[in-house]
Parts: sequence; C-alpha cells; structure tokens
Amino acid sequence: MTEEISAVKLQMKAILDLVEEVKALRIQNAEKDRRLAYLENRVADLEQYTRINDVIITGLRIKPRSYAQAVAADNVGGPGEKDVNSTELQVVTFLRSKGVEVDYNNIEACHPLPRKNDSDKPAIIVRFANRKHKTALLKQGKKLKGSDVFMNEHLTKRNADIARKARYLKKQGKIQNTWTTNCKVFIKLNGTPEQAKVLVIRNMEELDKY
Repeated sequence: MTEEISAVKLQMKAILDLVEEVKALRIQNAEKDRRLAYLENRVADLEQYTRINDVIITGLRIKPRSYAQAVAADNVGGPGEKDVNSTELQVVTFLRSKGVEVDYNNIEACHPLPRKNDSDKPAIIVRFANRKHKTALLKQGKKLKGSDVFMNEHLTKRNADIARKARYLKKQGKIQNTWTTNCKVFIKLNGTPEQAKVLVIRNMEELDKY
C-alpha cells in the first residue's frame, strides 16, 4: 500500500511539473507572439513610410508613350521632348484643366503601375519631393468631382484593406466617419461628443469590435 501511495505521489509530481512546464511555454509563446506582432508592425510602418510622399491617381486614361513621341515631333517650340514624352505631362495637363494646382518642379517621379488587363485604365503614382506638396494636391481632390478620376494616398495593401473595412463600417453606421491622413487610417466613433473619439487603426483586429 505504501509503495502504491509513493507511486501515485511521484505521478502527481510529474503531472504538476508538466503543468508548470506548459505554463512556462505558453508564457514564452505569448511573448514571442507579441514580439512577432511588434516586428510585423515595424515592417508595415517602414513599408508605408516609403510611400509617404506618393499620390495614386485612378480613372485617368493616358496616351501610350509612342503617341506622345509623335505629338512631340509635330509641336516645335512647345515643351521639351522629355516633358512631352512623359506620363507626368499628361497627368499635370489634366489636373490643371480641372483647376488643380500642381507644379512640375515638386514632382520626383510619375509613372503608371502594372495593370491586369490592357483595357484597364492604369493607376498612376505621383511621387512628390516632400509631404507638404502631396498634401496640397490631395486637398484639391474635390475639384475632380464628376470626372471619374480620383486622387488618394498610396497605401500598402494592409492599410488599404483597413481603410476599405473602415469605409464599410461607416456605410453600415457602425462608426461615424473614417479618413486617411499621412497614410494612416483614422476612424471617429459614434455617440456623444465624449464618446466620439478619433482613433488611429493599425490592424484589422482593432476594427473587429465595431
């Protein structure tokens, strides 16, 4: 009988030791998950930061480069060949035709992004020398109303998905408003002035509660 009791005690001790080991491993895994989430957020922030000076223009059909070169040959005394041949000229010309103020000298790069189908209008990326000029352009977005051309911040896929879900929540009346500023997604909650807080949303999980 004594031997059986001793064996049971040993088994209980082994079980308790295993339980403690499982607890320790869970704590370690939770810490690793937190560390992984932190690193993923850092990578996402850095990826977004590289796009901080970009504007994405959609809905604008641009002429092929070969066509622009032909026009350049027939327009002596106009803009230089380099300008006429660029997507940049076509974009700036269109924006100015709608009363949107934009300066060539503030643009570092302008080119269409790859598209799935040749018949699709390409999204066009416009990269400015600094954030101030990008913000100034986006503030004039209302001037394009009715043109089916839109200007937006150049969001990463992650932030674009967050923004899309936030817009859906606004449409459903779950939140009061949503917008993006400096490539960050903001939402304004429903409720009284005290409850209607403005929050920065960093991941999809933060929207699940709404």
